[in-house]
Amino acid sequence: MKLVSWWLGIRFWKRVLAGFVLGALAGWACGPGAVAWFQPLGDVYVALIKMIAVPLVFFAVVNSVSSLHGVQRMAALGGRTFLWFAVTAALAVGVGLLVGHLTNPGLGVGQLAMAADYKVREVPSAVKVLLDVVPTNPFRALSEGKILQVIFFAGLLGLALVKIGEKSARLRELFGEANDAMIQVTRFVLEMTPIGTFGLIAALVAGYGFEKLLPLGKFVLALYAACAVQIVLVYGGLLLAHGLSPRRFFRGVLPAMQVAFTSSSSFASMPVALRSVTQNLGVAPAYASFAVPLGASIKMDGCGAIYPAISAIFVAQYFGLTLEPAQYFVILLASVLGSFGTAGVPGTATVMVTLVLSSAGLPVEGIGYLVAIDRVLDMMRTMTNVTGQMLVPVLVAREQGLLDMDVYLGEAAPTALHAEQEPAR
Repeated sequence: MKLVSWWLGIRFWKRVLAGFVLGALAGWACGPGAVAWFQPLGDVYVALIKMIAVPLVFFAVVNSVSSLHGVQRMAALGGRTFLWFAVTAALAVGVGLLVGHLTNPGLGVGQLAMAADYKVREVPSAVKVLLDVVPTNPFRALSEGKILQVIFFAGLLGLALVKIGEKSARLRELFGEANDAMIQVTRFVLEMTPIGTFGLIAALVAGYGFEKLLPLGKFVLALYAACAVQIVLVYGGLLLAHGLSPRRFFRGVLPAMQVAFTSSSSFASMPVALRSVTQNLGVAPAYASFAVPLGASIKMDGCGAIYPAISAIFVAQYFGLTLEPAQYFVILLASVLGSFGTAGVPGTATVMVTLVLSSAGLPVEGIGYLVAIDRVLDMMRTMTNVTGQMLVPVLVAREQGLLDMDVYLGEAAPTALHAEQEPAR
């Protein structure tokens, strides 16, 4: 018991970091044969996170919409949120193109072997994606984990509760209690994060090896550098422009960034991201419960903006093609709009690159060379995604008076609701 108390007394982000470092060392020391030992720890953790994601989103969105007093308030916040989603995505494309040209990832890489299991992904039409947002069966959407459909139905239900008025007071209270219960369940699951991080990283280091990275090392470095620029300079600059401390922001969102990097899943990181922006940074829970799940579905600065931009430059250089000004514009437009349009589509990063390459008239087969190292790329892409998904609610909350600056600056204790979201330390 003393050992458990000592472990839980360590700050959450330090425990996650310890799991990451120890996992990397264990994977390196044990080698490929140890993948079967470590992978189950990571698989169980990811399964637990996926288990809580859908009910957490459902109850949180119903509770938040019914608390924000109707359509006009939600429309104003939703419009501002989508605007910042688009602006930061456009900036991310610019960063990807700039870093791609500075690093020239497609030059001098020699002849590459395309991944044996690579197949060109079919890009869904805009009409199909739009229609898929509306669930034909909301219970199936809940069971299959279709987050956008869950958000759509939960939003409608929340608006209906507002429309009914006082008659729904007890039902709104019940959804609020269910939301509190899911927050508590989330707290239990998040205590597994250090163990899950250990298993995921150990299995990755043990099984991956360096032979796949060496031919495409320049591309990996380019992607990581572009994501770092987006996170530190672009996001940091936007925070400064809003009169907010970047240092305080990154300190507050660090736990979610860690989970995103190790799990490579925006949905797996969503519970920690929601806790981070509310409990650590002071964003109003009612708004955060709407914006963070929405961002996890359609806000993909790493996968949907930076990665396609650098991939387009890589493919053009690898095949000896010259990009024209019109193609740069197409890359920008396809990346920004495509990240919204492919929301909820499995394999979003691959679909996004397919969409951008085909729109710009580049060989779609070029993406097959990058599939072999996708796991390493996805870690940094996802961390960028999740950081952007937390940044936008903070910016909008600051603009709309929904940000508690005392909590953001660490000068006030979290509210009772916030305190329930924090894993034990």
